[in-house]
Amino acid sequence: TGASTKRVCDTLIDTFNLEQTFEEIAEIKRNYFKEYFYHDEDFNLIPGVKELIQHYYDNGIKLILASSATMTTINMVFEKFELEKYFMGKISGADLKESKPHPEVFLLAAKMAGEPVENCMVIEDSTNGILAAHRANIFCAAYRSPHSKNQDYTLADTVVSDYSDLEIDKIAQYF
Repeated sequence: TGASTKRVCDTLIDTFNLEQTFEEIAEIKRNYFKEYFYHDEDFNLIPGVKELIQHYYDNGIKLILASSATMTTINMVFEKFELEKYFMGKISGADLKESKPHPEVFLLAAKMAGEPVENCMVIEDSTNGILAAHRANIFCAAYRSPHSKNQDYTLADTVVSDYSDLEIDKIAQYF
């Protein structure tokens, strides 16, 4: 969770001594994902995500998506759930030299927003993302997702199980 497709595929190849290439495994993953993404009627955003995005947008908070996903996947999600208008930028860790847990993606997001890191917040659901935020010295709100098992939240500044707990009036105490 929270690692780039390349890192996951390379780990699988090394761990299980697979003969397939990264490209072959990534293509299989992409095909399964596209099938699920476009044809599963229950595929949706995690409850409360879009409402929180709208809440931040309505309150003038700059939003940058900084994900380990490919830009193709990010754009698919943005199109399907009509998110484009809420975000001033998108960054794919897959396009960067380093992926999470390296802090590069979050430092670039802060720069893109034109904000010092002390004015920023990362919302993460993975050990790698939380570690990347910590290394970037950016406040990290960890979301305890039912979809992300066995994650380490100890380096997060706060941990929530409901996105409504991240509304501005509820997190103002941290800033």
